[in-house]
Amino acid sequence: MLLLCLMTACTSSKKVLYLQDVDPLKQQLIDEAYEVKIHNDDLLAILVNSKNPELALPFNMPLVTYQLGSQTSGQQRVLGYLVDSDGNIDFPILGKIHVAGMTRKELTAYVKQRLIDEDLIKDPIITVQFLNFKISVMGEVARPGSFDINSDRITLLEALSKAGDLTIYGRRDRVAVIREVDGVRTILYHDLRSSDIFKSPCYYLQQNDIVYVEPNKTKTAQSRINQNNSANVWLSALSVLTSIVTLIIVSK
Repeated sequence: MLLLCLMTACTSSKKVLYLQDVDPLKQQLIDEAYEVKIHNDDLLAILVNSKNPELALPFNMPLVTYQLGSQTSGQQRVLGYLVDSDGNIDFPILGKIHVAGMTRKELTAYVKQRLIDEDLIKDPIITVQFLNFKISVMGEVARPGSFDINSDRITLLEALSKAGDLTIYGRRDRVAVIREVDGVRTILYHDLRSSDIFKSPCYYLQQNDIVYVEPNKTKTAQSRINQNNSANVWLSALSVLTSIVTLIIVSK
C-alpha cells in the first residue's frame, strides 16, 4: 500500500509541476529583446512636449472625462489615435503616418525627427503608449477574464498568474494561445511542464491574444453529470422505486 501511494504521488506530481526539465543551476540566455509591434485597431496615445508648451499644443489630443460605475468623480484620459485597417493614423499637421509594424521606440523616433526636420519644434519630447493593450485568459483557471496590460511586455506565465493560475482540473500540457495578425489566426499549444515554452513565439503575448486552458479528463467527465442524470437523482429514483416495491409486497 505504501509503495502504491508513493507511485501515485509521483505520477500526480509529473502531471501538475511546471518546468520539470529545467536545470536550476544553469543560466538561460534570452535570444532577443522583445518589443510589441503596432497592429491595426491599436489605440495609441502620442504626447508631444516642448520647452514652449504653445508649440506642442496643436499636436496633442484633448483630455476627456469619463465615469466608471457609480463613482461620483470622473477620471481623465487622453484621446487616442486609432490605427485603421491600412495601418495608418492621421496625425495633426504631419498628416497620415503608416505606423503598423513599428515599435513604440521607432514611432517615437519617427515623429520626433519629422517635427525637427519640418522646423515645427526644435526640442520635441515624444511619448507613445498603448491605450487598449489587453489579453484574455479563459478555461480552467481560477479567475478567467480580460486583463489590461500597462507595460509592453507580458509572458504566458504572467498572464496565467493574473488569472490566478490553473485549477487542478486544467491540463498543463494543452495551454493554447490564439493570435490574430493581419487577417491570419494561429493557435499554438504549450506544455507548461517543459522548458520548451520559452522558445515559443507566443511566450511573449501580444495585443488581444487569448489564452485557453483545456480541462482534463476528470473535469470533462464531471460535465456529463447534470441535473437530469446526476447520481443524487438516480439514487432518489431508486429509493422511490424500492419504496413502491416494498409497499406492493407488504400489501399482498
